Amino acid sequence: MENSAYFVRRPRIGDDLREPHLPEEEREYEIVKLITLYQIDYENFYYDMLADRQFIEDWRHLCAEEPVFRCIAVQSRRSDGCILVVPERECFVKWAAFVPRIQGRK
Repeated sequence: MENSAYFVRRPRIGDDLREPHLPEEEREYEIVKLITLYQIDYENFYYDMLADRQFIEDWRHLCAEEPVFRCIAVQSRRSDGCILVVPERECFVKWAAFVPRIQGRK
C-alpha cells in the first residue's frame, strides 16, 4: 500500500499515534486538504486532540471513513511529521495517524 498509515481511534494526544504496530494494521488514506498551522497551534492540537477545532469543522465535509480514509493532513511549518485526521461529527478527531511531513499538497 503506497499511502497507508496506522490510524488510532479517538486519540488523546499525538504520542498515542506513535505506537508500534503490524503493517497489516495500517489503512489506506487519501489527503483531501493540507492544513499548516503556526507551531504553537500545532502543539496545542498535538497535546489535546479531544478539543474541538475550527479547521476540522471547516473541512470535515470532504472526509470519509470507508473504504479508503479521506482525511485532513495537519502539520506545522517546522514539524517533522504530519497528523492525518478523519473527523467525527462536527469538529472532533475520530481517527488519526502520524506520517512524515507532507510537501507541496493542496
